[in-house]
Amino acid sequence: MRVYTVYGDQDEIARELGMTRQALAIHLKRLKELGLVRTGREFVDVTEKAVKFLKGQSNDVIVLVKVEPKYRDKVYDFSKKLPIEKALRLAGEYDLAVITQETVLDKVLDSLNNLEGVKETKTFISIGAIKE
Repeated sequence: MRVYTVYGDQDEIARELGMTRQALAIHLKRLKELGLVRTGREFVDVTEKAVKFLKGQSNDVIVLVKVEPKYRDKVYDFSKKLPIEKALRLAGEYDLAVITQETVLDKVLDSLNNLEGVKETKTFISIGAIKE
């Protein structure tokens, strides 16, 4: 697991974030309860999970897409405009795999399922990483 360390006292960190020290203390307490941060004298350790949490990210999602052959290029081009991390062309039963986050899954699925040429989507939501 990757950990990021922020050095400075809470007054300094709060000032940089544009909030009061009291507000920061409340947020840090909640994040500590969730196991997302560790604090000490003039430092805050932030886990990668906390960074994702703070960015509004969630579980990784893989969506497999079957596309009618004559629409593949159109669907591949369209996938570049979606809020996804990666799009992969596939050989086999499915033509496309997109990797995204659970927080934007509805938008991705609505966009893909309403696109001309998309025959089917199959979604897999990760429940944890084995290796990062």
